[in-house]
Amino acid sequence: MRIFVTGASGFIGRHLIERFAADGHETRGVDLAADPARGVVAGNVGEPDGWRDQLEGVDAVIHTAAIVSNSPTLEQAWQVNVMGTRHVLDAAVAAGVTRFVHVSSIRVFSDLGFPDGVTEDHPVRPDGNPYVDTRIASEQVVLQAHAAGQIDVTIVRPGDVYGPASRPWTVLPVEMIRKRQFFLPARGRGIHSPVYVDDLVDGISRATMRHEGVGQVVTLAGGVGVTTAEFFGHYYRMLGRRPVLLPTSLALAIAGGAAVPARLVDPGTEISTVAVRYFCRTGTYSIEKARRLLGYEPQVDLAAGMVRVEAWLRSEGLL
Repeated sequence: MRIFVTGASGFIGRHLIERFAADGHETRGVDLAADPARGVVAGNVGEPDGWRDQLEGVDAVIHTAAIVSNSPTLEQAWQVNVMGTRHVLDAAVAAGVTRFVHVSSIRVFSDLGFPDGVTEDHPVRPDGNPYVDTRIASEQVVLQAHAAGQIDVTIVRPGDVYGPASRPWTVLPVEMIRKRQFFLPARGRGIHSPVYVDDLVDGISRATMRHEGVGQVVTLAGGVGVTTAEFFGHYYRMLGRRPVLLPTSLALAIAGGAAVPARLVDPGTEISTVAVRYFCRTGTYSIEKARRLLGYEPQVDLAAGMVRVEAWLRSEGLL
């Protein structure tokens, strides 16, 4: 097959291109900077031109390009996460592409609470966070195209994806722990739902290749929840530090007071009360639907994944 990946130089996009190329497929993609050696052209999906012709002759599009952060304004997030999705859909339909896989997020359930073992049937919930709300809106755009008969779609919702080069769940926590800026609310009892990047890529590959995924929304997580103290405790250990476990009220006060000055130094900072609340989740995400429809089964548990992550961090000089 000919596979086109948006966000092709990002953490997930890069792994997808490597996986599909290794499986013998022709790959190409788009990202903000060109990478001719990997068939990646320069383009911004938030703008409708400059990259559309690359979809000619493509069989499947995997749409990963998005602003994955709590820091953008609603307008910034909407332009990329929602209008960008519409632009990629329009280009795919015009080029005669038959399959569209949209990479969304478990955040569509909101950080305000959801049932343990939540399934894809549970309603999504806007909560005022631009990232959450635009992820929900992007799913609506994709399902609308499918309902109109324009293209066959599948929506995948990754869990907390970690692995070598993962910014939110590997690089950023390590950097913040080193600077003594990282702490865990709820005394580290919040629930994290890690999925190693190789397992996620396998699930996306299955969603792309299998007809059973057409018209479906599936969660691709690791199948288990762990406390934030356990997950981030691996990074503290690697750095020779003790985890900083705080009551939620104190964590919110610290984050709220630090957010404004931190944003003056770094407009893209992730220090915020939103991030604190995300670390206070108590629910997990069911992957039974992905198992049933796609034959998805995570292969890399947390212990094995962290061994690989530590080796990469040391090779990059980050420890």
